[in-house]
Amino acid sequence: MSLRIPAPLTAIVLAAAAACLLPSTALAQATEPVERIAAIVDEDVVLQSELDLAMRNIQAQYAGNEAQLPPRAVLERQVLERLVLTRLQVERARSQGIRPSDQEINQAVSAIAQQNGLSVDGLRQRLASDGMSFDEFRRSLGDEITLQRLRQNFAQSRINVSEAEVDAALSQQANSTQYHLAHILVGLPEGATAEQIATGQSKIDGIKSVIERGELNFSAAAVRYSDSPNALEGGDLGWRSLDEIPSAFAQTITGMQPGQMLGPIRGPSGFQLLQLVDTRNSDAAAGTQTVTEYHARHILARVNDRQDEATARARIDTLRARIAGGADFQDVAREGSEDNNTRGQGGDLGWFPADAFGADFGSQVTALADGGVSQPFRSDAGWHIVQRVAQRQTDLTNENRRAQVRETIGRRKLEEEFNRYLQELRGEAYVVFRSGDRAGSEGSAPATPPPPSGG
Repeated sequence: MSLRIPAPLTAIVLAAAAACLLPSTALAQATEPVERIAAIVDEDVVLQSELDLAMRNIQAQYAGNEAQLPPRAVLERQVLERLVLTRLQVERARSQGIRPSDQEINQAVSAIAQQNGLSVDGLRQRLASDGMSFDEFRRSLGDEITLQRLRQNFAQSRINVSEAEVDAALSQQANSTQYHLAHILVGLPEGATAEQIATGQSKIDGIKSVIERGELNFSAAAVRYSDSPNALEGGDLGWRSLDEIPSAFAQTITGMQPGQMLGPIRGPSGFQLLQLVDTRNSDAAAGTQTVTEYHARHILARVNDRQDEATARARIDTLRARIAGGADFQDVAREGSEDNNTRGQGGDLGWFPADAFGADFGSQVTALADGGVSQPFRSDAGWHIVQRVAQRQTDLTNENRRAQVRETIGRRKLEEEFNRYLQELRGEAYVVFRSGDRAGSEGSAPATPPPPSGG
């Protein structure tokens, strides 16, 4: 398994390795047990030690740019909300039977060690020198794998992209422009009251005013005020093609200049401000991508516990002789091939690139003329003969473009639906805060203070 590690968490690794050790959502605990509780989350807790470490990690990420961070009380509130949301997701995943195996975690540990130029023992020592428990590090990685699988299961069960949607998106792609976007969200609960809507509207208007007056740039305002899960990343949404942008924004975005701001707009999750950071051209059709494909049939005599090398070779020689004597290749394959997957189809393998079944098989196919039959040759499975039926040049550009569009539409749908799912999960949870300016309070939705109003 290959684990992508997005953001660093330990200051010592940032300084010493300039590489990533942990995902931003996977939070390791300090080795010394601390009984103070920062938040109660259903039947689980977030310890103050976890919150303190997460705070240090965020501050380390912004080293040299500390002015972009909100006041400590606000940052602590945002970080604690992120920890709470992580807890809730892990709980939900475990209730669905999602638990990574020790082998998966071991593979993730090895991958992270390798990315940082360390052995596993070296990684263990690095963590120990930073006062971090290796067991807690493994546990945090297990949580991260759990969250990834929860998201994957959600996508598989709820996200579907039809061919009609792909066709519609392709027809709208009049150009190849991509848009780098950022957003600020003022969240509203499901079934928000008129008062909550009015408060949200006032808050988003205040945030916009702060940005327009130049008191904060868009990224800093997102860090300080956004309710979005990516607030601490400055609300960055990355590069997107037009079909990845919600329809409420798409048409307006095309007429904006980098740096311009759109909104506020009321959406399913609340009020949003959107900023166009930059644009770029990424023409997928700058050149065509073609591949030579072959249509072939084969016959297999397996080498296994029931049939030794000599017997398999004698069998394939006999079958080859029958074909040389005028027997139809497909008839011989149906009668004598030991490949159960293709035997019923006369050994038909369909269309495939030359390397699809390994280099040895490919070299036999490419050396034949259409209609030609190879001499017996060996593979890992046993002895083969192959008949080449035809070859063709296939333009993969359109196929690849459709796959990319399908992926981007699915990613957009997943983002929208999963964020809504997280809102519901947070709203249903029992959460009591024991740390920060909300100590002693219960809440079902994240809260951020209103920005300064303006003149």
